[in-house]
Amino acid sequence: MLRMKWQLAMVGFALVLFAPWLSQAEEIRLNSIGVRGGVTGGSPIGALETQYFKTYDLMANWSMPWGWYSESGWGVGTRLMGTVGAITASGDTAFVTTLTPGFVLGKKDGWLSLEVGGGGAFLSQHDFANQNMGGHFQLVADMAVRAKVYRGIGVGYWFHHISDAGLYGRDNRGADFHMIEFSYRF
Repeated sequence: MLRMKWQLAMVGFALVLFAPWLSQAEEIRLNSIGVRGGVTGGSPIGALETQYFKTYDLMANWSMPWGWYSESGWGVGTRLMGTVGAITASGDTAFVTTLTPGFVLGKKDGWLSLEVGGGGAFLSQHDFANQNMGGHFQLVADMAVRAKVYRGIGVGYWFHHISDAGLYGRDNRGADFHMIEFSYRF
């Protein structure tokens, strides 16, 4: 039952994100590229990790065509982020890739933003020395605070949750990452 509710929530999120009736449609464009890295740590989501993880990735962030911005430049937009990278723990390294649609709240020029998204991930390995993630496909939830610091150069902090959300049973654990980003915004 929980799985069905989660799936319905994800479908609803996708419909809202990509619904053609949203206003001020523009074109899809590459917004930023960058690198991120981080480690697992405590969080209020899910059970505690039994493994200490590190992750590193390359990211690309596209501005999607739907959003609402005031004349002052503040508002809400949509984005799609893709990453490729690695997760390491206890000498094991797994390839990971994610695709995460989301919402951007802040200045249209990217000077300051709060981003919230949810999507999917693929792990080449899901069973680590001290923790089983459940399966190769994982669900992702993230939240970020991002800012431009000099011309196109930006920094950000990401809270990045990855888990199977019970898709492979109840005995698996996810991971909560605290990540730092360095990016270039176009």
